[in-house]
Amino acid sequence: MQNCFNMGFNNMGKFLVLLMMVMIWCWASIAEAEYMLYKDPKQPPSARINDLMKRMTLEEKIGQMTQIERSVASNEVIKKYLIGSVLSGGGSVPSKQATPETWVNMVNDFQRGSLSTRLGIPLIYGIDAVHGHNNVYKATIFPHNVGLGVTRQVHLKDPILVKKIGAATALEVRATGIQYAFAPCIAVCRDPRWGRCYESYSEDTEIVRLMTEIIPGLQGEITDGSKKGAPFVNGQHKVAACAKHYLGDGGTHLGTNEGNTILDSKKFFSIHMPAYNDSIIKGVATIMTSYSSWNGVKMHANRNLVTGFLKGKLKFKGFVISDWQGIDRITNPPHANYTYSILAGINAGIDMFMVPLNFTEFIDGLTYLVKNKFVPMSQIDDAVQRILRVKFTMGLFENPLADYSMTKYLGCQEHRDLAREAVRKSLVLLKNGKSSMKPLLPLPKKTSKILVAGSHADNIGYQCGGWTIEWQGVSGNITAGTTILSAVKKSVEPSTQVIYNENPSQDFLKSNNFDYAIIVVGEPPYAETFGDSSNLTIPEPGPSTIKNVCGSVKCVVVLITGRPVVVQPFIGTIDALVAAWLPGTEGQGVTDVLFGDYGFTGKLARTWFKSVEQLPMNVGDPHYDPLYPFGFGLTTAPTKTT
Repeated sequence: MQNCFNMGFNNMGKFLVLLMMVMIWCWASIAEAEYMLYKDPKQPPSARINDLMKRMTLEEKIGQMTQIERSVASNEVIKKYLIGSVLSGGGSVPSKQATPETWVNMVNDFQRGSLSTRLGIPLIYGIDAVHGHNNVYKATIFPHNVGLGVTRQVHLKDPILVKKIGAATALEVRATGIQYAFAPCIAVCRDPRWGRCYESYSEDTEIVRLMTEIIPGLQGEITDGSKKGAPFVNGQHKVAACAKHYLGDGGTHLGTNEGNTILDSKKFFSIHMPAYNDSIIKGVATIMTSYSSWNGVKMHANRNLVTGFLKGKLKFKGFVISDWQGIDRITNPPHANYTYSILAGINAGIDMFMVPLNFTEFIDGLTYLVKNKFVPMSQIDDAVQRILRVKFTMGLFENPLADYSMTKYLGCQEHRDLAREAVRKSLVLLKNGKSSMKPLLPLPKKTSKILVAGSHADNIGYQCGGWTIEWQGVSGNITAGTTILSAVKKSVEPSTQVIYNENPSQDFLKSNNFDYAIIVVGEPPYAETFGDSSNLTIPEPGPSTIKNVCGSVKCVVVLITGRPVVVQPFIGTIDALVAAWLPGTEGQGVTDVLFGDYGFTGKLARTWFKSVEQLPMNVGDPHYDPLYPFGFGLTTAPTKTT
């Protein structure tokens, strides 16, 4: 009996030991299942990427490579198609005059769709914040790049202002819950007939290189230990930047948007490539390919330049993104053979595809190409690794959702003061007095009566230009800011009478005894191809206003344009001429200098031609014969201590 008891006890003991071992194994398995290395912020990014890649299906990988427009996105769509990125196109907003809180709510709703997928890979939201957070109501709108190029401090080689603008823009973008800005444009515009010339800092490669300092402003200052080519985004107050448009977009024949840059390799690389190398050294997270071609080869299909040079020679480790429907335009007409376009784009080395609307066609097409071995899996893996590298680097996995804590930065006074400073430093004084012995500027604040005239004097939309609230820009007081007319009224003495007449008649001018006139005229807003111009003239009634007013009253003409325009026919009539470019929302920066609180310091970053027949004409050309040469700019001293 005792033996039977002992045998039963021993068997029971063995059973309990076995049971405990099974339970321990189950607990270990559960713990292992719950621990996902890619979600561990203590692990290096390379290990996290490798772990996540092993878990991903083809469907999940292609989803990461797909960027769609917010108008077709939803929590459900993102979850169903495993979308890796969403964007706002120009003017695409959650609602008219949406608050930053509304933006945050929208982005977070999309993000929750991503987080609810099997692997919970967060999406990255992109937007064209090209001169401030320009899609968003009440954001600070800085001068366009054509003006910022003027602000370079040539002797100090210290483009600190543009770095501050980058940092301010990053804060305002983050204020709306967005983590990715399609900026800066580092095109070298060689022909002002191009409709995107105002997005370029200069015709001069060295100035454009200097202005890449906006990237550390947007992303943060890269650390000493960073490897060349590695993307760098320093925390939740910074955004991923995007150097664009790779390559040669500013050098197209006749300045045609999306055209063909016809240059030999030596000139092409020496003019258009250096700023990209600088951007990569500074840790730029993404680079966007150009619609344009080089010697007939579309950049969206140029494997030698995208994979060979950018990723190979320059060692770029971030991701390459297409432009809006960029692969569609590989064929002519666009979208004529979409399967071919997908294949050409992926083979070129594009990693993320901006397929804003018909994204399912892209997903289905790329899936077919991979499954039928037209596209190797290694190409897909390289693209996804690059996208994940950026997402891990910027901390998206740890902080995928935004809150309202940064909404205070949108349009804050500190940023408006910075924009006002940028306006002051971007102005170029081209003429000051019909005789150098009798300068008109600075203007007196205390006088009897002054006239303000011109189509652009009281129009925030015209001041800001394209890519403001709407893609093409729009006329009117479309957002918070100060028009030049309002700035004049704030600047003069209370006893000075300010009369505004947009286009005064001769009778009106004769019936008033004006001490002087400020005429503000220029180009209407435009963007991209809509801005291509073969004549570069100021539209009526601008020239008529100049002729009528300057024929009767001492006048200063302030030009609001995205590039040099034809002024020679009426330069003799004008007493003083100021190039104000596209200054943005802070019009008081113009009057700060007109009235002498600050002096004129700006120097042309673009050649000012005499006639369009001279174009293209850039500094250093054999036929160089400008009206105002590159680097020109008269100076004035401030009339009071500032």
